[in-house]
Amino acid sequence: MTTNSDPIRWGILGTGRIAHSLATDLMLVPDGRLAAVGSRSKESAETFAKEYAANGPVRAHGSYEELAADEDVDVVYVASPHSHHLEHATLMLEAGRHVLCEKALTLNAADSQKMVDLATSKKLFLMEAMWMATNPIIRRLVTDVKSGRFGVPRHVHAELGFVADPEQHQRLLDPALGASALLDMGIYPLTFAHLLFGEARALTAQANIGTGADGGTFDLDLVMTGKYAGNELSTMVSSVTSYSSRSAAIATDQGRIELTDFHHPSSAVFKPANGDEPVEIVGDEPVIGAAYGNEIAEVQRCLREGLLESPLVPHSQTLSLMRQMDMIRESIGARYASES
Repeated sequence: MTTNSDPIRWGILGTGRIAHSLATDLMLVPDGRLAAVGSRSKESAETFAKEYAANGPVRAHGSYEELAADEDVDVVYVASPHSHHLEHATLMLEAGRHVLCEKALTLNAADSQKMVDLATSKKLFLMEAMWMATNPIIRRLVTDVKSGRFGVPRHVHAELGFVADPEQHQRLLDPALGASALLDMGIYPLTFAHLLFGEARALTAQANIGTGADGGTFDLDLVMTGKYAGNELSTMVSSVTSYSSRSAAIATDQGRIELTDFHHPSSAVFKPANGDEPVEIVGDEPVIGAAYGNEIAEVQRCLREGLLESPLVPHSQTLSLMRQMDMIRESIGARYASES
């Protein structure tokens, strides 16, 4: 394993769009480097490795088992579909690799608990790749809202959706792979509200349901409402059939906070109700690249400090949100055919 003076050596499991996004930002984080990539196809792994070899050679593995056996990898980013997260993260953890696993962590809370338990028993770091929670602007916003800087928050609204093309986004429309507006997009507004208000005390949902070729059912469009410990309320929308504003707003007794692209904002602004000048909310540190860099930096900070989980994305938060999504899926009648 690397020492504290050496770069953190990353492996990436998968070569899809999100794997490219993380690899691009990894090149901007000084004390980390891409050491290896694993794919089901040797050719795909080699193409990916060549594309990101600017900071040093990247080993290309033609199987996930080969990646797991690579002793010169410290931490693996699991970028496969939701349906395979538990299998692939388990493979890496059993091989002694720390894991950053794409969200949602698994298909359900029971599987997420299994992953957390395994990482804990192996004394290995595990974090769900909720990059929004590591974004400097989101972190400052949450701190300021909780401190009362902008008044008492009463309601949050957040929405995220787009039209999934069957050719380009097949996974998003295939329940065998964990297709779900909730798991892909709804997790963002749920997490946003959770960061601000804590665990929801009550959640309700309405959805438009689709059926996959395997008989599984999944949500195409979803509207959720939540109530929290301080009687705060949330309204949340996710969709794979329509374009949303991708924005969020927090209403307080003194004004309104607005964010564009709230899941990876480059800015946030408080607009006082009394007509005073708007207040820009600025992060305490720069956004690195597209903000995947901040997620990478947090993982590396935790590894260097010997932490097994991140205080920004703790296991308890991930498990709480997985339970919330289980409850929502049950209430709307969405069920994967692969689930028992």
